[in-house]
Amino acid sequence: MAPPKKTSTAARTRSVTPKRSTRPLAVIVLAAGKGTRFRSERSKVIHPLLGRPMLAWILDAAAPLKASETIVVVGSGAEDVRAAAKDGGWPVRFATQKEQLGTAHAVKAGLSALKGFEGDVLVLCGDTPLLEPEVLRALVREHRASGDACALATSCPDDPTGYGRIIRHPTGHIDRIVEERDCNEAERAINEINAGVYLFDAAALRAALKQVGRENDQGEEYLPDVIAILTARNQRVHAVRADESILAGVNDRYQLAVAEAVLAQRIVRAHALAGVTIIDPASVRIEPGVVIAADAVIGPDVSLHGATRVGAGTRIQRAVVRDSNVGRECEIGPFAYLRPGVVLGDHAKVGAYVEVKNSSVGDGSKIPHLSYVGDATIGDSVNVGAATVTVNYDGETKIKARTVIKDGAKIGSDTMLIAPVTVGRNAATGAGSVVTHDVADGTIVVGNPARPLRATKMTATKETATKRNAKGTR
Repeated sequence: MAPPKKTSTAARTRSVTPKRSTRPLAVIVLAAGKGTRFRSERSKVIHPLLGRPMLAWILDAAAPLKASETIVVVGSGAEDVRAAAKDGGWPVRFATQKEQLGTAHAVKAGLSALKGFEGDVLVLCGDTPLLEPEVLRALVREHRASGDACALATSCPDDPTGYGRIIRHPTGHIDRIVEERDCNEAERAINEINAGVYLFDAAALRAALKQVGRENDQGEEYLPDVIAILTARNQRVHAVRADESILAGVNDRYQLAVAEAVLAQRIVRAHALAGVTIIDPASVRIEPGVVIAADAVIGPDVSLHGATRVGAGTRIQRAVVRDSNVGRECEIGPFAYLRPGVVLGDHAKVGAYVEVKNSSVGDGSKIPHLSYVGDATIGDSVNVGAATVTVNYDGETKIKARTVIKDGAKIGSDTMLIAPVTVGRNAATGAGSVVTHDVADGTIVVGNPARPLRATKMTATKETATKRNAKGTR
């Protein structure tokens, strides 16, 4: 039997070292700063964008990468930042930057939670909510294909004012990053900027961080200094270009508003491409948890929030809907407000200047205008007249009492329903009634307090038919 062939040490090493494309990935999100330009007592990264903390958008962008570890570096407002990250359900751990001594110092804190980690480390800033997963995937893909020590995302805005400039080596690789205040005239004319999105080889990053100093006007450790340290060691750094609208940071309240508008339009566009008609995209706000069926029509000045669901063919105009479930072929607005806990059946209508809260409205029922319905159960084919109010709070028990209006009932204009109260099937209230006691099926009540007037026409007809039938059997 022939002896086995000998394998060189190098060959053996290659055979047991995993390919770079399958290396572990860790994410470090820098969320320790307060954000002084926000002029807020709260951490910048928990300020909301379309109903969610800014930090949530960054964690969402990184989630599709399926990193083995995600570390959020906290400092200012640490408890609130932790709560914001936990509420989203992401599998994150936390590292604390006790003193905010710069971005490189924050990355050191993040790495302290990754002891023994070998692979690639993606560093993101907690104030870049417009990041998209596709950009991060491209960064990971190109970094692993290149074999370089670092890849970073850059963009070329028309106005690069305020950003660090990318200085390239004649080979095309990045040589260093120069902060604007340190730029000479030629460097300031460069419009390729650093976006603060980095992907490092973990070992190269750890070694370079040891050399970062604080010899600057703020006495802080800057992460961009790592780039010059790597290139001085003949370790290459390359860039992945992306659109500035994806890489833009948020440093003040105005930029927060601009970022929200960008995110809102992304969501609006996605719904439109999925079959929803949106009349005036610029005036519509749809939060990320909202579900809208095809063929719904969203008119101007509509805001849809939380876990709202909208059925096919429903039309909404100039209305606010929060955490509500809207059926098929409904009409909402103009100037309607559906507060949390509303369920509209198919073909229901909530008209102009109507507010509904924590109530169910049955199929085909209508609340056309100028009414408040709170803590109510409304059956099918009910008509609620103008200026009707469900009086659900007595100010003493502090319990919201419930109103029940059964199928086919007709509520006259300016009716006050003093809960808890039930209006029976096919019953009716006269205009201006104050209903303090239950109304029997098929009964008309009027007055203040409301008293029975007579049976409704429908019920009277049924009673007559019953009597006739009874005579016929004698």
